[in-house]
Amino acid sequence: MAQYTSLPSPRGRPRSFDIDAAIKRAMDVFWSSGYHGTSLPDLLEATRLSRGSLYAAFGDKHGLFLRALDRYIEDALARLDAELDSSRSALAGLRACLAGYVDRTSGVNGKRGCLVVATTMELSAQDSEVNYRIAKFFRTFEARLTAALTRAQETGELAEGVEPASAARLLVCLVEGLRVVGKTSPARATTQAMVETLLDRLTG
Repeated sequence: MAQYTSLPSPRGRPRSFDIDAAIKRAMDVFWSSGYHGTSLPDLLEATRLSRGSLYAAFGDKHGLFLRALDRYIEDALARLDAELDSSRSALAGLRACLAGYVDRTSGVNGKRGCLVVATTMELSAQDSEVNYRIAKFFRTFEARLTAALTRAQETGELAEGVEPASAARLLVCLVEGLRVVGKTSPARATTQAMVETLLDRLTG
């Protein structure tokens, strides 16, 4: 549901705008240009806010970036939950998850890359607030894959000797690595074959 905020206008009347829409527009700019490559004028143009409104709502550029990063992570985890839906078999969920990453690392989507990966490389080492969010995202991602792989193990879908937590860590490294390699526009068939090979090893 959209959230709205009211700020005083120069004449004292409340001015309302859609905070969710502003965050989404800012997220798209940061995603395309990176944190340092995005200027305040870029954000003002994208969000359609005045400088005063932007600062009143988000504090500053960094505050807006954190909100945008949170939004990106929320979207990524919601998509993951949909793909790993417990109403389907664990293996089907894992296949859906990996198929989604193949799509997101192919063609135009692949060239755009991943905001989490780009932010990790650009800011995580020197920005504790960003690093906290990125680390938490990877822990959550790994935990949800571990749960799915444990279900697969319980139903006999996992190959003998495969340990769910270790396999989950491997999958996180694979898919995030695919987001990096996707920037170089590899052939979709190559990425698909890589994913299928790993799945074959995990499921026997």
